[in-house]
Amino acid sequence: MKRRLFIAINLPENIKNKLIDYQRKWADLPVRWTLKNNLHITLVFIGYVSDDEMYEIINIVKEVARQHNPFNINLKRIILGPPDKPARMFWVEGEKSEESAKLKNDLEDSLLKGTRGAYRPHITLGRIKQGQWQELDSKPQVDEKFEYSFSVETIEVMQSNLKRTGAEYSILESVGLE
Repeated sequence: MKRRLFIAINLPENIKNKLIDYQRKWADLPVRWTLKNNLHITLVFIGYVSDDEMYEIINIVKEVARQHNPFNINLKRIILGPPDKPARMFWVEGEKSEESAKLKNDLEDSLLKGTRGAYRPHITLGRIKQGQWQELDSKPQVDEKFEYSFSVETIEVMQSNLKRTGAEYSILESVGLE
């Protein structure tokens, strides 16, 4: 069996609750809102892997996590994203963070042999239903302050199960930063 994996930072409950309040504010828009339990920050999307590969990935994540200290993420605003492109999502944008960028890059280097780049953490709050969105007479301007900070002390190896009703996420392994 293949599993669809990604590495993520999960959010504190109080921030998830605040985000759900914002979703309610825009409930009448053609958006498939992210379920409260699925709100997270993706560090690395891996894709489909076998069970053997999954165990290897968990070990690599543990090794990388040992090289990183806990750090803070500062969330700044809710916008339509991605920035400077046609709107596809509502998302919460965080400020650039050296610590999260280094963690992301180290994970990519170890897991994907990835490319380095600027990294601004973000949370997908909802995905726009493009057909219905284009039919709106006036599209909302979305730029709401959302200034919250939280400490990142763990990262999670997550599994994504795609269902007709949307993705369901489960934590396979929670790994502490040292």
